[in-house]
This record gives sequence, structure tokens and C-alpha cells, in this order.
Amino acid sequence: APEGRGTMARARGGGAFASLRFDNLALRSLPLDPSDENRPRQVPDSCFSRVRPTPLERPRIVVLSAPALALLGLDVEALLESEEEAAEYLCGNQLPPGSDPAAHCYCGHQFGNFAGQLGDGAAMYLGEVLGSSGDRWEIQLKGAGPTPYSRQADGRKVLRSSIREFLCSEAMFHLGIPTTRAGSCVTSDTKVIRDVFYDGNPKNEKCTVVLRIAPTFIRFGSFEIFKPEDEYTGRRGPSINQNDIRIKILDYVIGTFYPEIQQTHSDNSAHRNAAFFTQITRRTARLVAEWQCVGFCHGVLNTDNMSIVGLTIDYGPFGFMDRYDPDHMCNNSDNMGRYAYNKQPSICKWNLQKLAEALVPELPLDVSERILEEEYDAEFEKHYLQKMRRKLGLIQLELEEDSKLVSDFMETMNITG
Repeated sequence: APEGRGTMARARGGGAFASLRFDNLALRSLPLDPSDENRPRQVPDSCFSRVRPTPLERPRIVVLSAPALALLGLDVEALLESEEEAAEYLCGNQLPPGSDPAAHCYCGHQFGNFAGQLGDGAAMYLGEVLGSSGDRWEIQLKGAGPTPYSRQADGRKVLRSSIREFLCSEAMFHLGIPTTRAGSCVTSDTKVIRDVFYDGNPKNEKCTVVLRIAPTFIRFGSFEIFKPEDEYTGRRGPSINQNDIRIKILDYVIGTFYPEIQQTHSDNSAHRNAAFFTQITRRTARLVAEWQCVGFCHGVLNTDNMSIVGLTIDYGPFGFMDRYDPDHMCNNSDNMGRYAYNKQPSICKWNLQKLAEALVPELPLDVSERILEEEYDAEFEKHYLQKMRRKLGLIQLELEEDSKLVSDFMETMNITG
């Protein structure tokens, strides 16, 4: 297939993947782990570790998303003409020329407690593809096998969870909610043992891989690798005192995904970083407002599951409410209800506070906390009310009492079921 902007990769099978135009800026901009040892370990002073997908037996396509794959310049009909070969690429058995598989190192606060190093335990960065319109898309394989961040897990995902992620990623996009995308779901004859109902009766399940697509999968937790020993958990990040790496991540994130901020404040990093934090605060507030308006419950809003560009990311125990219940919980392991539906706005603000702490000294905490207090709640309320007005048909006239009307309406739904 001919290469270049505006051309659709219509070559058969592997030819389509050969025409992908990779430009792996993240690996050029951020420090790489010098070791290629693929075993669970601490990875200091690095943002990525190079890895290789573990092959699957007899991979086969379950489903493809034409609009998501089109972002990369891939045509579904062309892929299906050589379906077996396409499945080999979409599960990681074959790698497109120019790809450079790696796993990302990050930390996170899980259920309010700092967990230390986490990282891509089941996902692999393949590279960044320049789409037909010049947009940059990071592509990942989720479920492609173990990495240095897999801890005691096997780096695999199964069919049921993979189908859920595929469907919800694309559903959220078509609902108009910022999200990572899913291009494909490929299953196989390779099996892993999973306790499906957590009842002590494990079963063999098929290993399945999802192709995930987003501008970036960098997250709040990417900046927490510098955290010193936590006073409550005793855990710490693998790259403490490495402020030069923090600066590199900020330069990469802002220069690549917030170019207008970089351009406006190119001569003043303090102003630049404050403008960036303002923008991610607003984006996160608008994102959670969107969730609240459709009854979406993420289920596991740890700092490592918060996108640095304001996307819905990492679909795990998510759920949509069948009836309005503000206390709805979709995660069976959330015993305290920390991530219940009605707590999502405050939890996302809490996560932004942790991001603010992780940006010190490049952004002073008094500056970021002031931004958070001034921007977050106001942006959330504004966007939420704007969306709810539209849902209720309050389009031509905006009244001060609209907010009470919305809250009374939601309370009535809660009482009446």
C-alpha cells in the first residue's frame, strides 16, 4: 500500500500493518530501562522497559472497530481479506515494522493508599502511529503477556473482560465522552486459569488481546514514581530524587499534548506548568461530569487509572446504572464504597491533589492547590448543569433555579426507582 498522509492502508493482511507510520516519540523523549530482563522487579530511573509480546496459539478475530482502526489508516475490509494474518498482528504474534514494544513504569494510590511501583503489568506500548490526518496515536496491546510490572500476575486477559473493555471504549466514544479507543479484540486457544466468580472454582479461560488506541496512556501515576517513602504504607517510588526525569515527563506531556500551552509559555516553565495543571483540572472535572450524566461508574479510580489528557481509561469493574442510585457501587472489592457513583467527583479531585503533590518542585504546591480550589468544583458544576439542561430539554432559557430542578428530579428518581 502506498504511504503518506491521507492514504488508507488497503494492502492485504500484514501489508496493511507494514504501511503504519510509526514515530515513537515517547521512547525518544523519556528514559528507558537499561535492563531487558523480563521478570517482576523494581525499575529505577526509567519510564519504559522494552518487552516482547508472548505468542498466542491460533489467534482469531472476535470483533473489529472500523472507526477506531481508521484513526490509524487501517481499513477493516482489507484486514478481513487476510483475517488470519491480521489476527497475528493484532495479538502481538507478529510486530509491524517500526513498532518498539515497551511497558510503562508508574505508581499509584490505590483505594487511598500509596501502593509503590505498579506499571503496565498486562499492557504493552507498541509505538505511536501517525494517522491519515497527521494525528498521533499510541497503540497498546492489552493482555499480551508478562512485563517487569506484572508482579505475581501472568500479563494475560480473558475473553469476557476483553469484550467488556472493547464494547465500553467504543460506546463511551459514541456517547461523546472522552475515552481511550479499542480497535480490535482477538482471542486464542491459549488458556489461563481464572476464578470467575471468586468462589474457589477456577476454570480455564481463553487468552484474549485488545488493541487500545489513545493519544497517550500517560497517567497521574506516571508522576508518582518520584514519591519518597509514604508515611502510612512505607512504600516509595522507584525513582525518588530524580527531578530531571520529572522535568522530562512534563516537557514531553505538555509539548506533545498541550502544544498551545507550550507555545504560550515557552520562556517560563513555572507559568507553563501552572497552565498545564489548570487544563488537566478542567478536563478531569468535565470528564467526571460526563460520567455522572450517563450513570457511568468507573469502579476503580486510583491515581494510576487517571489519564493525563482527561480520558476515560482502564475499563475494569465498570458499570452503568440500570436505575438511579447515588450510592451505586460496581466494584465488588470496594468494601468501603470509596468509588461509588456519587463519590466520583470528589475522588477525582482527590486524585488531582495527589498529582499536584507529585509535580513539586516543578509546580509549587500552594500554586496547584489554589488552582484546584478555584477551578475544579466550578468547572464540574458548570459542565454538569449544562449537560443536564440539554438532557431535560432546557435549551432556550437558562434560569438560576435549574440546578435545584435537576437535583429534585434526580432525588425523585432515587426515591421512586
